[in-house]
Amino acid sequence: TLNEHSILSFCVCVCSAAHCAQGRFAHKLLNDLMENYSSALRPVDDTDKSLNVTLQVTLSQIKDMDERNQVLIAYLWIRQTWHDAHLKWSKEDYDGLEVIRIPSSLVWRPDLVLYNKADDDFSGPVDTNVVLRYNGEITWDAPAITKSACVVDVSYFPFDSQQCNLTFGSWTYNGNQVDIAMGMDSGDLSDFVENVEWECHGMPATKNVIMYGCCSDPYPDITYTLLLQRRSSFYIFNLLLPCFLISFLAPLGFYLPADSGEKVSLGVTVLLALTVFQMMVAESMPPSESVPLIGKYYVATMTMVTASTALTIFIMNIHFCGAEAKPVPYWAKVLIIDYMSKIFFVYEVGESCATPFGQMEESESFHGQNQNQNQNQKLHPKEKAKGAPPPCCPDDDKSAAFTLTIDPSVYCGCRGSGGILGCDPKLVRNVEYIASCFREQKATCLKVAEWKKVAKVMDRIFMWIFFIMVFLMSILIIGKAP
Repeated sequence: TLNEHSILSFCVCVCSAAHCAQGRFAHKLLNDLMENYSSALRPVDDTDKSLNVTLQVTLSQIKDMDERNQVLIAYLWIRQTWHDAHLKWSKEDYDGLEVIRIPSSLVWRPDLVLYNKADDDFSGPVDTNVVLRYNGEITWDAPAITKSACVVDVSYFPFDSQQCNLTFGSWTYNGNQVDIAMGMDSGDLSDFVENVEWECHGMPATKNVIMYGCCSDPYPDITYTLLLQRRSSFYIFNLLLPCFLISFLAPLGFYLPADSGEKVSLGVTVLLALTVFQMMVAESMPPSESVPLIGKYYVATMTMVTASTALTIFIMNIHFCGAEAKPVPYWAKVLIIDYMSKIFFVYEVGESCATPFGQMEESESFHGQNQNQNQNQKLHPKEKAKGAPPPCCPDDDKSAAFTLTIDPSVYCGCRGSGGILGCDPKLVRNVEYIASCFREQKATCLKVAEWKKVAKVMDRIFMWIFFIMVFLMSILIIGKAP
C-alpha cells in the first residue's frame, strides 16, 4: 500500500511538472513569435504571391426577414483559415507543443466583409481567439449577426419563396494579393435551428471574380445563396380563410329579404371587413409595383362586394315600385316571371311548383266565387230548389282576377226595368263605385306583386352568379401559387 501511494504521488508530480513545462514553453513560444512580428502586413515570404484564405460559413439561425425593408437578419458562424509564414515553429524546440490559442488581434487577419450589408453598424465578427498550429496554419472561428440586403419578391405571398445572397470578399486586397477559396460547396446547415416562418432548402455557394470599374485587378468573392420557402399555414388561417368566408356573405345579401332593410348594410359591412384585412397585408409588404397574390384576391373580392352592393340598390328600387309605377313589360313577364322564376325556383307564399303566378290568382278568384254562390244558395233556399239562375249581366263578365262577385238577385234586379225588387239608383252607383275601387285596388296590388316578383327573381339570379364568381375567383387566384 505504501508503494502504491508512492507511485501515485510520483505520477501526479510528473504530470504537474509536464503541465508547468508546457505552460512555460507556450509562454516562451508566444514571446518568440511576437518578438519581431507585425500584424499590419500581409504574412507572406514573397510579396508577389497571393495569400490563400479558405472561407466556410455555417448558418445557425434566421432571426428575421423584414419584407418591407428587404433585409435578412441571420446568425452565422464564420470560419477563416490561412497560413501565416511568420508564425511557424519547430515542435521539438518547445516540448512537442503543436497548437496554441491566442487573441485574434495579435495576428494579421484578412479583411473579409459582407458586401451586401444593410446595417448601420460596420463592426465585423467578434474578436475571438485564433487557433495557431506549428506549421503556420491559422483558423479563426467567429460568430456574427448579419443584416444583408435581400430583394424580396412577394408576388406569390403567402406561398412565396425567396433567394437571399450573402456575398463575402476582401475590401482592400485584390485577387493577386488575397485569394478566397470555398471550404465546402455550400453553407453548413448541420447546426441550423428551424425557423417558425421560413424553411431553408439549401445554401449553395459560388465563387465569382469581378473586374470593377475603379481598378484593373480582379476581386474574387464567394456568394452564398440562401433558399427560403415561407410556411404559409399561419397566413392561410389568419388572412386567406377569413377573406374566403367573408366573400361568401356577399352573394347571401341577395337572398336576404328586401323588406328587412339590411341588404345594403350587409354589403357595406363586408366591404369594411375586407378593407381591414387589406390594410394588414399592406403594412407588412414592401411598397412596390408587384402586387402580392393575396392582395389581388382582396381587391377582386372587394370589387365583387362593391358590385353586389350596387346591384342590391338597383334591385331594391325595383322591389319598392309603388302604385304609380308602370306595369311590368310583357317581355319581362315572359322572360323573368314565367321562365326564370321556374329555373331558379322562385315561388310566392302558397304557390306550388306546378302552379304559375297568374293561375294562382285565377284559382283563388274561382274559389271565392264558388263560396259566394254557396252562401247565396244558403240564403235563398227556394232558388236552390229551382236551380241557380244564369248570370244576368254578361257585360260585367271580366277577368276573374278583377271581378267582384255580387248576389245576382240584388244587383241584376236593379238593372232590369221589370225587376221584382225596386232599387234606388243612388245605391246602384255606390255599389258600382265600390266594385270599381276593389278592381283598381286589386289591379294595383297585382302590379306591385309582379314588380316584387321580378326583383326577387333577379335577386336569386345574381345570388347564384356571384356564388359561382366567388368560387371560380378563389380557384383561379389561389391556383396561381407555385
